[in-house]
Amino acid sequence: MEEYFREKWMEVGEVRTFPSGAVLLQEGSYIRSVPIVLSGVVKILKQNEEGKEILLYYIQPGESCVMSFLGGLHDEKSKIKAVVEEDADILLISIDEVRRMIREEYGFIEFMFRLYHRRFEEVLNVLNAVAFKRMDERLLTLLQKKSSLNKSHELQITHQQLADELGTDRVVVSRLLKQLENEGIVQLGRNRIVLLQPKHTM
Repeated sequence: MEEYFREKWMEVGEVRTFPSGAVLLQEGSYIRSVPIVLSGVVKILKQNEEGKEILLYYIQPGESCVMSFLGGLHDEKSKIKAVVEEDADILLISIDEVRRMIREEYGFIEFMFRLYHRRFEEVLNVLNAVAFKRMDERLLTLLQKKSSLNKSHELQITHQQLADELGTDRVVVSRLLKQLENEGIVQLGRNRIVLLQPKHTM
């Protein structure tokens, strides 16, 4: 997001700080504002009928949630869940203001279309991983992504949290993590995982 747009849009929105773990949007709730992440990271999850969740993508600084944008414009209930991954400052722009910006600011439309293209590719990657990749490959890819986002090879995360994001069971994740540890790829601790080979490929 260009600095010009950042400053301009901050004049019409509200900046709020959210801690890690805060739920910004629940699946099934109405969308009253569109979030633009200024700092920190937000993860977008989708829940199935059995209540299991799967990670769709991350929203990083300078990005927004296209699903919130589209759902809010059409006054639809949210089809996703948004959770703060890393303490975040977020600019919230009301749906009414978003509608005005669509009419009057080409830069905002261009910003959203660029994000839509990126998110579409990320969702396709998730579908491809679920359909064609083994769970151990998906787990390692997720760990590498989190390491890159956090800029650290040490992750403070539980096996259950990983299982939730992958849409699987904790026992499956625990077994695969132990396998990765035996292969010298990770080191396990209490609610802690260290990537010893961050760029390892399987």
